[in-house]
Amino acid sequence: MPELFGFTHFLNSLLRGVEIKLYGLVGMDTVEASRHAYKVNAALALELLVAAGLLLFFLVVRSTLSVEKPNSVQQIAEMIHEGVGGLGDQIIGHGSERFQAFVTCILLFILLNNFWGLVPGVITPTSRPEVPLGIAVLTFLYYNFHGLRVNGFFRYLKQFAGPLPWLAPLMFPIEIVSHLARMMSLTIRLYANMFASDLLTLVWFSIIPLAVPAVFLGLHFAVSVIQAFVFMLLSMIYLSMAVAHEH
Repeated sequence: MPELFGFTHFLNSLLRGVEIKLYGLVGMDTVEASRHAYKVNAALALELLVAAGLLLFFLVVRSTLSVEKPNSVQQIAEMIHEGVGGLGDQIIGHGSERFQAFVTCILLFILLNNFWGLVPGVITPTSRPEVPLGIAVLTFLYYNFHGLRVNGFFRYLKQFAGPLPWLAPLMFPIEIVSHLARMMSLTIRLYANMFASDLLTLVWFSIIPLAVPAVFLGLHFAVSVIQAFVFMLLSMIYLSMAVAHEH
């Protein structure tokens, strides 16, 4: 089950063949190339499945759009769109539509990766620290990019200087550290909660494999939803502060 019915093995075989050919182009023999070939772990394989599933979902929604007779997939997409859009409008304000695709993908990607923990024997990708870290780094780069885009370089830097010019030498390094700490905060919050939820469910499955673990699967479901929502909410808050003009 950890190999997810051979999917992880399939990915490794596919990538291994490609990598060996690439290494061969630079004169490396097959044995040495095999030693250096990258190995896909179960967490990455599950993430790729989620990404492929989301792409398929969006393609189906786009290709079956209908005003008169919306199907169930379109109705689900519209509910997500309206919910995220309404929240974004409240937090980010005018122009939030530009960021809606990003925060929606953040929500769905984290949520679906969290849900893998509901399948007995399958790890939750977000319980591996590198997965939340990757999403946190992407979020950090995204909101800073748009902060620079909207405000310009010097005006955006003024946000780090504080309200009083004479406090700028003190506030600037504090703000820089504070922004960098956001990545750590986003990572640890998601990782720690999903790791603890995974561990708790595993322990109870080991002790009492019937009935009782269902309670903890329900808890895992609730934690999964809350953590995905909190990550999206914080992303919106950071975006709202980055693109604000009142500084």
